[in-house]
Amino acid sequence: MYSKEELQQGLTTQVVGSKIFVFETIDSTNACARTLGDAGTQEGAVVVANFQTSGRGRLGRIWLSDPDANLLFSVLLRPRISVEVSGQLTLYASVAIARAIEQCIGEPVECKWPNDLLLNGKKFCGILLENSSQQSELSYAVIGAGINVNQQTLSPEIASRATSLSIETGKTFDRKQVFHAVLRELDLLYKSAREGDFSFIEAEWTRRCLMFGKTVTVQQHDHTIAGTVLRLNHDAGLVIATSEGVQTIYAGDVTLVS
Repeated sequence: MYSKEELQQGLTTQVVGSKIFVFETIDSTNACARTLGDAGTQEGAVVVANFQTSGRGRLGRIWLSDPDANLLFSVLLRPRISVEVSGQLTLYASVAIARAIEQCIGEPVECKWPNDLLLNGKKFCGILLENSSQQSELSYAVIGAGINVNQQTLSPEIASRATSLSIETGKTFDRKQVFHAVLRELDLLYKSAREGDFSFIEAEWTRRCLMFGKTVTVQQHDHTIAGTVLRLNHDAGLVIATSEGVQTIYAGDVTLVS
């Protein structure tokens, strides 16, 4: 794993990456970043790990990653936005990472609601947003990301729907270069996201999403919702036209039907 000094060398961002905390092994980068947030650490701090013992994805799922192969990190931010629209931060992170990866590999990246990034229809990145708030205002947000960079093997249960940059391109990537590209894009887009202006981000995310106007099913715990995807809500919820009327969903596994 790179040292803090190596990761900061050549990094020219203004906010994101202002401090970098590097761990060879940690339970969860998001948990560490939340501790920093509670302690009053300035925004832009990034926690990076070579391996997580308790890495988590959405809905409490385990995020598995080989050591020395991928990027596992969390960013602490303190945007001036309300809790109501804080879900837009997932779109912000998705677009920033998508733009960075396209710069690195020269291939288009797809955004899938709510927090996945795809290459050739397969997931290579997951994002986990966790917030701390006081009343209706956000105290801080932690955005965690796991990016499969040089991962070569995938467990049989996910091999058909997951991938890595290396698997898709046949190349091995310098993780520092990929990391810097991601931090640069996060920093660039944060200027507007920090003030609650997500207009460009939402438009960019929508352009990268293939499910609008398509029929999908959404698995939510013990029931399934089926319908046509109409748009995003102002708080990043997915608006779907179903047989029972228009519904806005905020969690679930989305499968494209047609």
